[in-house]
Amino acid sequence: MKYAIVLPDGAADEPVDSLGGRTPLEAARKPHIDWISTNGRQGLVYTVPPGFSPASDVATLSLFGYDPQVHYSGRAPLEAAARGIEVAPDQLVFRCNFVTIVDDVLEDFTAGHISQREADLLIADLNAKLGGRSLRFHSGMSYRNLLVAHDATEGKLQCTPPHDIPNRKVAEYLPRGTGAEWVISVMDKARAILAGHDVNLVRRDLGENPATDIWLWGQGRARPIEPFEKRYRVRGAVVAAVDLIRGIAKTVGMDVLDVEGATGFLDTNYAGKGAAAVAALDTYDLVIVHIEAPDEAGHLGDADAKVQAIERIDEFVVGPLLEKLRTFDEWRILVAPDHPTPVGKRVHTDAPPPFCMAGHRVHAVLKRPFCESAAASSDLTIDLGHELMEYFLRA
Repeated sequence: MKYAIVLPDGAADEPVDSLGGRTPLEAARKPHIDWISTNGRQGLVYTVPPGFSPASDVATLSLFGYDPQVHYSGRAPLEAAARGIEVAPDQLVFRCNFVTIVDDVLEDFTAGHISQREADLLIADLNAKLGGRSLRFHSGMSYRNLLVAHDATEGKLQCTPPHDIPNRKVAEYLPRGTGAEWVISVMDKARAILAGHDVNLVRRDLGENPATDIWLWGQGRARPIEPFEKRYRVRGAVVAAVDLIRGIAKTVGMDVLDVEGATGFLDTNYAGKGAAAVAALDTYDLVIVHIEAPDEAGHLGDADAKVQAIERIDEFVVGPLLEKLRTFDEWRILVAPDHPTPVGKRVHTDAPPPFCMAGHRVHAVLKRPFCESAAASSDLTIDLGHELMEYFLRA
């Protein structure tokens, strides 16, 4: 059996006025995904357990087949794994975003999607002026970076993801709980360093959003997880641009395949991702392809961009995978957004996203195009998100 899973991050949504009251999934032309839903099964999956925020780390861990209530230790340790950063038991890892804050309002949680070169320069200077034995910044991708702290206290520290508070007063969302004062002090010191940095001076001159601040969140400690191949008896590989997904893959022992031009944004190399996944099916039992673009469009509040992203996923990823899978005697394919990112709200919600699957021994039940309302009318609901993987592989 050959398996393919496509994860269109944040593709689920709510009706949008500018789309005639349709969701982006309803508005998008997606013949290959609709073929899966009409010739197979679709339903809803609760990817976020009670008590968890609807973040991609928790939701994607569920879709990989691991119960977040057992295995989740924070987003940052997973991203550190993607970067090959070794984290000791006494170290606490934070996600470190470059953001733009103006008059105490978070105007841009990506600092204008700051370039890699600029981000690397800022990280280097932060290390030179703030780093040391107890504190080390690590470059990631664009605005997404990491901070490793030695002997740090985690306790009940609560940090808010910056993408959850666009255009809001940051004073209301600063870290709270044990260790919060230390975290805020690091953010304050970084602000002073960034204020007059040459990178930001140039960005302001060019009319681009400067990286005025760092925002620390997603903290956690490294925790081992049972390998995917041992757990499911399937050898898998992952195609993804963002460190979170690559980190989950590496943590569970799956191979990560690099694709030139894969950015984790709207301009990602859709065709390259599809081609890499197709080629990998000759070697691996399972290939998982993650595409961040729909989620980014949701955070931007751009319905048209979200529709376009879904259409490109269908054309350049799902279509080629279906064509390749049909060359094998037995195969299955699953399309599963991790959570909704409604363009009207610009943040994640905890509503159960739809999924659809087709292939060997999967019988058509609800012959309707793939969308939120059709999935909700199905009799198939996976209450524990981590059980979807077993259902997909074995049912």
